[in-house]
Amino acid sequence: MADRMAGKVAFITGAARGQGRGHALRLAAEGADIIAVDRCAEVDSTPYPMPTEFDLAETAREVEELGRRVVPRVADVRDLDGLQAAFDAGVAELGRIDVVVANAGIVGFGRTWEFTAQEWQEMIDTNLTGVFHTAKVAIPALIEQGEGGCLLFTASIAGTKGIQTVGHYTAAKHGVVGLMRTLANELGPHGIRVNTVNPTNVDTAMIRHPAMYETLSQADAEATAANAEVTMRSMNVLSTPWVEVSDVSNAVAFLASDEARFVTGAAFPVDAGAAVK
Repeated sequence: MADRMAGKVAFITGAARGQGRGHALRLAAEGADIIAVDRCAEVDSTPYPMPTEFDLAETAREVEELGRRVVPRVADVRDLDGLQAAFDAGVAELGRIDVVVANAGIVGFGRTWEFTAQEWQEMIDTNLTGVFHTAKVAIPALIEQGEGGCLLFTASIAGTKGIQTVGHYTAAKHGVVGLMRTLANELGPHGIRVNTVNPTNVDTAMIRHPAMYETLSQADAEATAANAEVTMRSMNVLSTPWVEVSDVSNAVAFLASDEARFVTGAAFPVDAGAAVK
């Protein structure tokens, strides 16, 4: 199990912290070398701070502690040319590409008709177009390499059901699932598998901030982490308010490995049953 990614290279966006860092470390622990990309700059419409270059450097340090090579690059998934340059630099140094994890994403809150044009555009540009860009920069190299490969997109329970107060996020994640299903058909003849991972709330900085607490606390309750936790727990069938990053990374490691060699076109839930509730 510990070497099932030996000799492989993974390209991961949103790798500076949270799920992206967790996936990088898990795949490195399985034997993969890592191309780690993050924007490392603020996004105007997000109500919580973005990761920094220090965070990306920490991801790189932890990958190296596992004995794997890593190429960290600052790049914005909205910038196709910049992302292509980061990908090309990583492949030039590490020699190949096997796994692509399009994980970079943001969240914001509000009633759908009250989102500003900027809030809507930044969400779609990051969470949907950014996934398209990530796939676009990597697919030609995977095809040319001629050894198959795997694309994994971070979706959400919001990719399969409607969720209030995050209409722009939900629209983007539905788009990600549709993109995955189309690419699975297009890339199947090349032996390239394409799947999404669809978590419920994940215990990262994306849910650990006052705007989330205010959105999820009941109207007659104080906007606190504890009160938001009650709402998050109610979203799931299993009694938990969230899953851990490691739970999602377990799914990523499985789907990226040869153990999932016939799994493609799947929206893989790590959601404590939220999608069926």
